[in-house]
Amino acid sequence: MKKKNQSIKIIGLGGIGEIGKNMYLVEVDKDIFVIDAGLMFPEEEMLGIDMVIPDITYLKENKDRVKAIFLTHGHEDHIGALSYILRQINVPVYGMKLTLALAGAKLKEQDFNGKANFIEIDSNMVLDLDTVQVSFFRTNHSIPDSVGVCIHTSEGIIVYTGDFKFDQAATRLYRPEIGKMAAIGEQGVLCLLSDSTEAEKPGYTTSEAIVERELSNAFYNAPGRIIAACFASDINRIQHIFNAAKENNRKVAVVGKSLERIYHIAMDLGYLEVADDLIISIDEIKNYQDKEIAVLMTGSQGEPIEALQKMAKQTHKLINIQPGDTVLIAASPLKGSEVFLFKTIDMLFRAGANVVSGKRPIHVSSHGSQEELKFMINLMKPKFFIPVHGEYRMLKAHRKIAMECGLRDEQISIPDRGDVVEWKDGKIAITGKVPSGNVLIDGIGVGDVGNIVLRDRKLLSQDGILIVVVTLTKQEKKIAAGPEIISRGFVYVRESEKLMDDSTKLVRDIVERNIAKESFEWSSLKQEIRDELNRYLFEKTKRRPMILPIIMEV
Repeated sequence: MKKKNQSIKIIGLGGIGEIGKNMYLVEVDKDIFVIDAGLMFPEEEMLGIDMVIPDITYLKENKDRVKAIFLTHGHEDHIGALSYILRQINVPVYGMKLTLALAGAKLKEQDFNGKANFIEIDSNMVLDLDTVQVSFFRTNHSIPDSVGVCIHTSEGIIVYTGDFKFDQAATRLYRPEIGKMAAIGEQGVLCLLSDSTEAEKPGYTTSEAIVERELSNAFYNAPGRIIAACFASDINRIQHIFNAAKENNRKVAVVGKSLERIYHIAMDLGYLEVADDLIISIDEIKNYQDKEIAVLMTGSQGEPIEALQKMAKQTHKLINIQPGDTVLIAASPLKGSEVFLFKTIDMLFRAGANVVSGKRPIHVSSHGSQEELKFMINLMKPKFFIPVHGEYRMLKAHRKIAMECGLRDEQISIPDRGDVVEWKDGKIAITGKVPSGNVLIDGIGVGDVGNIVLRDRKLLSQDGILIVVVTLTKQEKKIAAGPEIISRGFVYVRESEKLMDDSTKLVRDIVERNIAKESFEWSSLKQEIRDELNRYLFEKTKRRPMILPIIMEV
């Protein structure tokens, strides 16, 4: 290395203690390097939210020090927040060919109008940036061009693995550079940040070769049409489905916007091998017999379950389930949507389809299980270890794996989101915290929906809303119109006329009592209406709707 680095810090802004929105900062002296910029799909209680991205306040405050963003691969939980960062910070983005193509398409989809400075890398490059050198190694994941990132400092290398597994039967586009990983380990790894998604799963992740065989069998045994559902960005699985269709003489129709977009990008760049006459348009299906057809499909966010449900209900715009169809679900459900998946499978059976999922390995994880995680630790031989990319229980499981590989307690750190892990005097310690959290995106609003708005949405979703409208005359201090009560999602008004009449009478009494006084406060009148009505309605119905009094003057 050129010169001695004085200060080395590692900060996880996302991806620690959660699945998704991966974003890690490595700070060397004055320079900040960002690795990945992912989004997360909203959790159940985030009502109406489209997606969640990391809080980048710290990057905005230090935008002059941010030198580069490195993308490990093209999945949304690693590139989906890029446009929101580039709107705030102008910085070069480094990535492999396919990763940058998918990131570019994502920017366009998110209406990014600025100019992005994309710099294509290949895994053999070494970048010389002022304070550090940066190198890469290919990993085996469900999308080609997946890499790990190595930041070379004078104290040793900081390695972030990206998403990986070790599949001994990986094909050309997915082969990991194991020799290179071992060489990095020999050079001296200061700190390893490793993928923990499957840290709770013993053994090895099932090989893709077995999945391909199972898929082909499923295609062979299906009597009618095949509907194959997968994630839009799972290019390896898409390739397997094309291969199985070709082997079994079926034509494939591709359905779903995000799938079509990614499929075209991968085709143009040569990352999918497809026979010329294999693909047909959805309109051409009627020209073939059912047993000559396969439909490859996904939904709006690139995840297929919701679209399958539409097909089962016969409300999909392009294609619906008919009796005799075989549905292959080659995707694991997103976190929190397992119940939704089981409901969907039930509906598919009701619609007359046979569903193949879960029990037979037509889909496997694209992350390494315990033995593969040990292999990565043994290749890298790190001085210090930080498990990342997983919920807290997964990080704890990964810590245990690292200890089985001979690392001691003091060599392992499980930070919280936003914790600053600093390398000092031969030790690592948590020395500070930067702002971190969820920035919620709803429509075009970024971060304008906070906890209060979510709390209101939750209340509205539970007991509904009552709007009380009263008009007063200014001079005579009398009620000119109303009170009128409008209710939504609280009670069925036609069957609750007495309740509504009594509530109206109650409001009239409160208003008359207040305007009889010499002087009265609007705010206290509104508060009194809220309190009294709340008490009365809870007594009668045991529900607490949101109450909005509107008082006007004429």
